[in-house]
Amino acid sequence: MNNHKAKIFIFVSNYQPMLQRVQTIWLFFATAAIFSLFLFPYLQVINPDGTSKAVKVTGVYESIGGNIVQTEPFLALTIVTVILGLIPFLAIFLFKNRKRQMMLCYICIAGILGFSFWMVQTAKQVLGNITLQTENYGLGVILPSLSVLFVILALRGIRSDEKLIKSAERLR
Repeated sequence: MNNHKAKIFIFVSNYQPMLQRVQTIWLFFATAAIFSLFLFPYLQVINPDGTSKAVKVTGVYESIGGNIVQTEPFLALTIVTVILGLIPFLAIFLFKNRKRQMMLCYICIAGILGFSFWMVQTAKQVLGNITLQTENYGLGVILPSLSVLFVILALRGIRSDEKLIKSAERLR
């Protein structure tokens, strides 16, 4: 009976729930980076008349009379940002189905790349022929790339778990 209790203890002490795996942290960071686009503008421009203009995923914000006012909303861009932010978050909970989790990660990467292209095209339409310089780019410019990096790191963790499980199955 003592030997049986020892086996159970070893099993319980070696058990690590999948929500504590490293890919969970990377997927959460990817979600946080995408949702941070709501906080930080990706472009900031000072117009020739002296007013400032900030472009976020929610719309264009201008300084008018000392107040910051949204002059042009981007409803579709906002909805897609929310959907893209939810994809890595939902992938966290698919730890039992690693193939589906990896598929969602690949979809997320492709979606973020397309989303980044859409953000650039939207900024071009809003700004027109204004020449951008380095100081015009906000923190929101690097957030999609950062989220892609986090998803790639999560994919590495998922693949290593898959290899570990396959090697454990071979030993049985």
